[in-house]
Amino acid sequence: MKNQKGVIYNLIIVLTVAFLSLLAVSLLGNKQASAADNSKRIKIVFWHEMTGPAQTQLNEFVKQFNKSQSKYQVVSQFEGTYEEAVQKILNTHGSNTSPAVFQSADISVSQLYHSGYITKVQKFIDKDKSFNVNDISSVARAFYSQKGELLGMPFNTSQPVLYYNASLLKKYNITPPPMNPSYSDITRVAKQLYQRSNKKVKGMTMEVYGWLFDQLIANSGNYSVNNQNGRLATPTKASFINSGSLKAMEWIQENVKSGDFINYGSGTNASANEMAAFLSGKLGIFMESSADIGQLTLGMKNQKLGVTYYPHADGQKANGVAIGGAALWISNDKSSEVQQGAWNFIKYLESAKNQATWQKATGYLALNKNSKKTKTLKNLYKKNPALKVPSEQLAKTVPNNSNSGIFVEGIVQERIILNTALDQIYNGSNIKSSLTQAEEAMNSYIKNNNRANGWRY
Repeated sequence: MKNQKGVIYNLIIVLTVAFLSLLAVSLLGNKQASAADNSKRIKIVFWHEMTGPAQTQLNEFVKQFNKSQSKYQVVSQFEGTYEEAVQKILNTHGSNTSPAVFQSADISVSQLYHSGYITKVQKFIDKDKSFNVNDISSVARAFYSQKGELLGMPFNTSQPVLYYNASLLKKYNITPPPMNPSYSDITRVAKQLYQRSNKKVKGMTMEVYGWLFDQLIANSGNYSVNNQNGRLATPTKASFINSGSLKAMEWIQENVKSGDFINYGSGTNASANEMAAFLSGKLGIFMESSADIGQLTLGMKNQKLGVTYYPHADGQKANGVAIGGAALWISNDKSSEVQQGAWNFIKYLESAKNQATWQKATGYLALNKNSKKTKTLKNLYKKNPALKVPSEQLAKTVPNNSNSGIFVEGIVQERIILNTALDQIYNGSNIKSSLTQAEEAMNSYIKNNNRANGWRY
């Protein structure tokens, strides 16, 4: 009996070893088959600049796209900040290391257009009957278009909005601002909050940030550079002094003098400080990107967040604001097969389902109009109605040359120049004088850039 048990035991060991060997061979075979399968696919190198939850979700999209078909294999690579990535793109174009599809920010639209390094996505849209470009936000499309052609496909998109601490307003018995507020609506709330809190809570702030300034101009229906923001012809001059900018800066200075406005300056520290003050209940109102909603929602667990459209001057209708963020572009130094694969990947990302998932995961706005019909966004908006406000602002905006972005090279320089002017204005300097100096500095840059490129100046 004892020997019989030993035989059975040895037999079990032999069978187990045999099974594991077969399993290992099978797994190896599957792995080799998979590798062979991938080697037959057309490789699509994708450069992006996303970090955190956005990078996680983007990598998941890549994984899902690769599983959804067998012709293309997208390989995603993180390339640093927007500024770093666009330089790598320009420097590697025409080489084996350049990407087939890449993400690039709003600040580089004119630069990429004039580089001659891209294939306009309009080329693929015109041929692809399965893709309805009208499903994509018209405001976002207008930003990345020139002369009626879509250059890059808008992807991670935000808009400037106004945030307020609804719990603080309720505490001090203050009526919240309307959904589409005027400057006086915001001034009323800011002053009441400052006074009723015995000056312990600052009413409002607006970061010294050229992008926010440009958006105030856009919402007034004016332009930041001539030739209607460069949409009609190459810009030759800045136009920072206009009815929109003057009213906006007068509004800022009015609140500074009243004491309810606090100036946090510019840059990363300014953003962090205004956010910290808002979350701690020491600041009632500020204006920033809609991409901050996720962070604010997490930070205000015991408080209610209020969100409105970007404010506009009294006595006039809001013209609407431009977008921020980045688009997806196709390099023209790759074969037609590779470029087609890049387009198919872009189409995949722009689907209603994926755009809804993108908004939920990142806070960026879903650009496919049909995304609002998905359970993902319906449940998201039901749980937190504030998240719906930026999307509504985007949907209600009618695109025009004023709210479709500034088509000029040197946006980074423009914002640096404007930050200097805003610093002066916030500290009480003459508005026209400060903006005149900014115009002169920007005009000099535009002239030199146009001359270097052989353009009219």
